[in-house]
Amino acid sequence: MPGMPGPALPPFQPFGGISQEQKVELLEYWRSVFKRRWAIAGLALAVAVLATIVAMGMTPVYRATALILVESAQRKAMPVEEVYSTNQAYEHYQTQVELLKSREVALRTAKALKLWNHPLHDPRIQRPSWSQRLLAELGIRSRHEAKTSWTEDELAAATVGVVQGGLTVTPVRLSQLIQIHVDSADRDLAARIANQHAKEYIEADRDERFKLTNQVSQQLQQRLVSLREQLTVSETALQKYREAKGIIQLSNQGTNGSGAKSLPYSTWAERLVEARAKRQDLETQYQQARAATADNLTPALIREPGMAESQRALTASQQKLASLQERLGPEHVQIKEATADVASSRASIEARLKAVVRSMQSEYEAARLNEAGIERSLQQAKTEVQGSNREEFELAVLEREYQSNRQLFELFMTRAKETNLVSDVQASVARIADRAIAPGGSIAPQKSRIVFMSILGALLLGAAAAIAIDKLDSTIKGGEDAEARLHMPVLSNLPRVEGATRKQMARALLKDNHSHFAEGIRTARTGVLLSSLDVTHRILLITSSVPGEGKTTVSINLAMAHAQTERTLLIDCDMRRAQLSGSLGLGAGHKGLTHLVSGAATAEECIVQVRDTGLSVLPVGEMPPNPLDLIISQRFRDQLASLSERYTMIILDSPPVELVSEALMLAPLATNVAVVVKAMSTPASLVRKTQQRLQRAGGKVMGVLLNDLDFKAARQYYGEYAHSTYSYSSERQIPYVGAKTKAKKPLFGALGAAVQRMLGVKSRR
Repeated sequence: MPGMPGPALPPFQPFGGISQEQKVELLEYWRSVFKRRWAIAGLALAVAVLATIVAMGMTPVYRATALILVESAQRKAMPVEEVYSTNQAYEHYQTQVELLKSREVALRTAKALKLWNHPLHDPRIQRPSWSQRLLAELGIRSRHEAKTSWTEDELAAATVGVVQGGLTVTPVRLSQLIQIHVDSADRDLAARIANQHAKEYIEADRDERFKLTNQVSQQLQQRLVSLREQLTVSETALQKYREAKGIIQLSNQGTNGSGAKSLPYSTWAERLVEARAKRQDLETQYQQARAATADNLTPALIREPGMAESQRALTASQQKLASLQERLGPEHVQIKEATADVASSRASIEARLKAVVRSMQSEYEAARLNEAGIERSLQQAKTEVQGSNREEFELAVLEREYQSNRQLFELFMTRAKETNLVSDVQASVARIADRAIAPGGSIAPQKSRIVFMSILGALLLGAAAAIAIDKLDSTIKGGEDAEARLHMPVLSNLPRVEGATRKQMARALLKDNHSHFAEGIRTARTGVLLSSLDVTHRILLITSSVPGEGKTTVSINLAMAHAQTERTLLIDCDMRRAQLSGSLGLGAGHKGLTHLVSGAATAEECIVQVRDTGLSVLPVGEMPPNPLDLIISQRFRDQLASLSERYTMIILDSPPVELVSEALMLAPLATNVAVVVKAMSTPASLVRKTQQRLQRAGGKVMGVLLNDLDFKAARQYYGEYAHSTYSYSSERQIPYVGAKTKAKKPLFGALGAAVQRMLGVKSRR
């Protein structure tokens, strides 16, 4: 209604039609380009300067245009063209366009204008090529000898490229007009070439058609001589055959050479069909009559004279006998008389039936003989007709040959007369509708366009190179990159700590409780606790894809973080390269996991308490010869179950997945599995393979722990969208980056935030 507010319009979403994963991928492309923005800008600037220099040094090119009108169809004044041309209107038009581009017409134009006399295109003036100029600069004499004598054909062949190189033929849409564009550094020469090319095209078509008409006329005359001889031969052969056979006229009515007539073959065939049908009908009646009895007469027999009365008498006698038999005995006089009457009636019918059968037999035999006679007559007529057909076929062949030769001779005679009459009348295929004039301004080079397209190409090339570099680098760059590539949650981003030893990193949580690393460990602890809220006793397996990703350091610090709130046990399951004892400074000689599983020591003897923490550690002990056998043993499972009753959190530090199989055997025993990934080092494909192997083994992979992450490099990669880590103090939050980085945000942060809002991707800050 007027005055009423309309429905609210949805907000404008330029990327609303793509999925969230595609938005993230587009954002990654933007980050790759934004990270190398200064290098791309420098490339674009260098290309712009180079393009400007090149464009300023280019020679101006002028374009002259002539317009010709192509005739739509061949004129009826030249019917001889029907012999050699069947092009339709569209095909004819396209053919003329291609003929305008042909080398033959361009060669005629070069000869007519004598282009070799123009100073720009004279091949007799030697202009050294770039290779010759280079050799001259190097002091090397070229062995190329200049040509001294030129013929006119050689000069035309040398300059035909000038016409073809600058020629552009453009058909005008929905018309019969064709534009002839000629580009040249000389504006007057461009107009001359365009006009002369149109003229030479029309003259070339007229010359070719005149030659073709003469050739057709000569061929027709030669052909007429042979056709006249063939017609004479065929007339003579036809007349001789008629005289030899004495044929006046042959037809399918059976007329022979002597004129005698007989019944036609078709009449005998009709009579045979009728006789055969009659014979079959009489034969059927005869067979039925032979099989009939006095009590079983067919309708045809009943219709015979006297047969119906006899049948009624028999029926009356039978009815009378049946009536008497109901009242009297078989020896009664009336019974015997009635029986005699029935027998008499039946005998009368039998006598009449025999007479009828004899009569039908006579008719049947007569019909059979008549059929045989008609068959003989039909066969005789067939023989006569076949003979007549053979003669008539030979005659028809001769007559067709005669008529064909006669028609062909008359046709060629007519064509030859028409060709002779119109040989001097040649219609032009086209005419010049508008002559070319010298152009006022140049069409090339378009300097601003060249510079603009060069800059655009440099920007696109630089952006493509930046994206390709990051695409070829398959390592994990940060938390957002890990989630996008691995499709797994990131439990925490652990920063890189410069200059710290392995032992110092083992106690990094205790050394500085407010550091970025400590905050990342607490974040990982929270993720582990939230992943299994209903489980009172948890077993967490920590592994990695390859060695050197910081798996043991993460395991120790995460175990210490859990030990601050609950009973926690850290078990060193890496029995090939045990590093847990050395990192914690436990010293050598401690009993450990191998002693506990083998039964050589109790849990109290093997478990070690870490000083200044509530963490309990179960080291490896003595290195076993085959660690995999110990892991898959039932005693290991029993001891792990027993320890899980005493501790609410057990963390297993296992070997890398891609080197040995211990982690795959431990995965189904753990409540959750966490994979440690070293940032900027481990390929995403390798981590995905590790995840798949753990899941196939029965492990529940809860996420990844991104270790050794350089936040400055990640921020450079991700821009403003990068996740920042904060440390905590008693007074306020202090960002990881300093004031210098903070000052850069107003310059580039607005652009990154705008791209982020357009893509609709939420920040993780």
